[in-house]
Amino acid sequence: MALTESNSFKNGVLAPQFTLLDVITEKKVNLQELKGEKGTVIMFICNHCPFVVHVNTTLVKLANAYKNKGVNFIAISSNDVKNYPQDGPELMKQVAINLKYPFPYLYDETQETAKAYNAACTPDFYVFNSELKATYHGQLDNSRPGNGIEVTGADLIHAIEAILNNKAPLKNQKPSIGCNIKWK
Repeated sequence: MALTESNSFKNGVLAPQFTLLDVITEKKVNLQELKGEKGTVIMFICNHCPFVVHVNTTLVKLANAYKNKGVNFIAISSNDVKNYPQDGPELMKQVAINLKYPFPYLYDETQETAKAYNAACTPDFYVFNSELKATYHGQLDNSRPGNGIEVTGADLIHAIEAILNNKAPLKNQKPSIGCNIKWK
């Protein structure tokens, strides 16, 4: 497994629009219908990456904590399922149900959405304000598999709280680190 850092994504950029399959409902959905009233967190994740597995429980907790505050979470998997069948829609649905994902889990079959967001790794986190302007792109927190640091979601929490409290975006945005997106 190659460790990959997230690419840059400038604050203030509008979130690229998409229409993707929600593997839980098995219906196509778009960003406009999924966005939160006050903010939106878009996460590029997958089923097999140990860096995602390491933070899954915290993602569920954070999404549950913020959904009543007007912040919606959206998960997207863009991996090549031909070479990584464990990341296919059927198994994505199983993972979402087993972990009780309180957010849509979308399948980016063409990988065009990942490219539009300049996504590079899983997990990769983006925070957008109510106008869908980027305010954060970076890590969940300093925890990594095996480093002994508790998963808290501190960096993502700070980014979400900044938009909820009309504060400027965080200046020190550390890139996420994880498995590279499996490109076709």
